[in-house]
Amino acid sequence: MTNSQSNGLNRADLLLLLLRLRTFVALILVLAYFSYAAPNFLSTANAVIVSKHVALNALLAIGMTFVIITGGIDLSVGSIVGLCAMVTGWLVLNGIDTGLGYTVWFNTVEIVGIVTLVGVLVGVANGVLITRLGVAPFIATLGTLYIARGAALLSSDGRTFPNLTGSVEYGTASFPFIGMGTILGLPVIIWILIGLGLLAQYISRRTTLGRHIYAVGGNERGAALSGVKVARIKMFVYMFSGFCAAIVGIVVASQLQASHPATGETFELNAIAAAVLGGTSMSGGRGRIGGTIIGAFVIGILSDGLIMMGVSSFWQTVIKGVVIIAAVVIDQAQSKLQSRVALQQEAAAGK
Repeated sequence: MTNSQSNGLNRADLLLLLLRLRTFVALILVLAYFSYAAPNFLSTANAVIVSKHVALNALLAIGMTFVIITGGIDLSVGSIVGLCAMVTGWLVLNGIDTGLGYTVWFNTVEIVGIVTLVGVLVGVANGVLITRLGVAPFIATLGTLYIARGAALLSSDGRTFPNLTGSVEYGTASFPFIGMGTILGLPVIIWILIGLGLLAQYISRRTTLGRHIYAVGGNERGAALSGVKVARIKMFVYMFSGFCAAIVGIVVASQLQASHPATGETFELNAIAAAVLGGTSMSGGRGRIGGTIIGAFVIGILSDGLIMMGVSSFWQTVIKGVVIIAAVVIDQAQSKLQSRVALQQEAAAGK
């Protein structure tokens, strides 16, 4: 290998390293900028607010990451958040009328179980449409987006379920704690994010299921020929995405102590942005849970920082769109550079 070839490889390796660390670099840059532009940005009170916003986006993005790694997309997560928030509000306020002269009431733990089951079932519907009926993920989840949002509106004729403070009599007095409480000084939602993030990281890096998720996204046909149950893997990732969305719906209803059918609108865009910004490839087969969480921090800090600076919500939407496009362009550049470096290394090894 000549010196020029060696220098070329070193430069390419350095550039590739920078591309892989782009999310962390972006996080440092936005933190530094808003710390300078908005003096109160790093205050304890604002840090708590930002962390809560980030946690909600990160929870959705974790589920979205698994879906995108398999080469799919889930546009329905925002609507699942809204539907699950409304189911939560209904159960806390009204219970379930049996039609036999009495109402069944559920405690907080039971409500959480029921609502997460609703989210998982919507994920099952997405999985069936995609794996059994052959509907493209974009179309399938777009359809369930409208169905779930419509169901949320129908549940209350478009009205809000207010005053979700719970009741000691029915065992729901602890419901507000989910969104408003703290454990060891950290909001409950942060502990939920830590737990779910560790679980997702373990699944993706330490289990056969995780390896199969990457295999399906990298080469679905090859994975099927090697014995991977592709349909089951896809079913799991959409169920997991629905589960994450249900958790977010419960937390939002608890934080606001109210639920509205419009809850979760555009949440899917933030989740996709966080996953892609965190290094998850839209073509499938590549992505990391840690990167996604950092991506969620970048999106959350960007959103809250712009608000503190008084930037119009319209411009915020534009900026988020630019971030998504830039993330995809950089991801494609990384893929091309990785292929080029691999070829150069093979050629150098041959010599």
